[in-house]
Amino acid sequence: MSRDLIVMRKPVTQFLFYLLSAASISATAQEQFVEPPAKLLTSFRFRQLSGGVVLLNAQFADYRDTLNFILDTGSGGISLDSTTVDYFKITPTPSDMTILGIAGARKVSFVYNQKLRLPGLTVDSLNFHVNNYEILTAVYGEKIDGIIGYSVLSRYIFLINYDSSRVSIFTNGRMKYPRGGWLYEPILRTLPVLSARIRDEVTTNSRFLFDIGAGLCMMLNKEFIEDSNFLDKKRVLYAKEAEGVGGKIDMHMTVIREMRMGPYRFRNIPVFVFDDTFNITSYPYLSGIIGNDILRRFNVILNYPKKEFYFMQNSHYHDGFDYSYSGIELYMIDGQIILGDVAEGSPAASAGLMEGDVLIGINNIVGQNLQLFKGALQAAGQKIKIIVNREGELMEFSFKVKSIL
Repeated sequence: MSRDLIVMRKPVTQFLFYLLSAASISATAQEQFVEPPAKLLTSFRFRQLSGGVVLLNAQFADYRDTLNFILDTGSGGISLDSTTVDYFKITPTPSDMTILGIAGARKVSFVYNQKLRLPGLTVDSLNFHVNNYEILTAVYGEKIDGIIGYSVLSRYIFLINYDSSRVSIFTNGRMKYPRGGWLYEPILRTLPVLSARIRDEVTTNSRFLFDIGAGLCMMLNKEFIEDSNFLDKKRVLYAKEAEGVGGKIDMHMTVIREMRMGPYRFRNIPVFVFDDTFNITSYPYLSGIIGNDILRRFNVILNYPKKEFYFMQNSHYHDGFDYSYSGIELYMIDGQIILGDVAEGSPAASAGLMEGDVLIGINNIVGQNLQLFKGALQAAGQKIKIIVNREGELMEFSFKVKSIL
């Protein structure tokens, strides 16, 4: 009897040993090293300029002046306006570095190893390149002191909430994304690249620069249009002057049928067609740019360290697009709102308006609010009245704003 018990106990003991060993192996297999969770460092409000461009207030180094910086995923560094540098009496260091924009290339100097002081957060060890942003100041009617790009974006996790107009900045670490959004893993070296499907005469999947510093929906490379036969050759294109870091550039406007980005689809998208003289898209690597008049329709988490962007539809998702075409460009220069380029054959040109006219009022809007005047010109299909000062003489013009849809 005792012998039988001994024989029976041996396999039971072995079974328990194997069971405990398996549990141990299973537990070991589940172990992994993880980063600590991302922690909120600061949160503060921003302002939106035309096209949804994000304008932040910050301070440079130990100067107390509050400066205006554009937050820009299309910038590979961080920069200061040359007039701001002159104001602070800083002597930048010359360099052989060149920056490219849609309208030109410029050699830049640097202010090395400086700080950017955002509300509640100081970012140090930054090398600011110096560029002239006179054209951006004129376009937005606000002094643009610099651009915040990859040099800062790459150090933290940014949540841009267009509903509340707040930027929240987190430490690097584990980030639990909210439910109901879309996680995208962009190609990310210094500038993020997204894939999107666009449709007009043909349907194609292409790569685009993700550029929240561009106050427009999309830009398409002219070479891409020609090579792919994306647009009907008989398509009417409307002349348009646009502005960028390198200056002004002539483009054309039209509307494409559809753009799809992940699960999100937009129809009848206004786009600019541009001749990429300075090869910023390195076509055929990129077919163009997706700008912030699309991207502002999402609250987005930019997680550069993990190469993850997380999109969440916001209250602007169903906002209408701007199909207006007047042919007028407006700039704030020396405290006056000036008509820039007036496109040949446009409604404004046909009415008799001319480049250099000083804008006094549109309909019942008077004053020096550039954003309000630009908004008044977006009334597609409506007749508007414009009063200008031309060489000391007040003149009134009327025309109907054309729709390109």
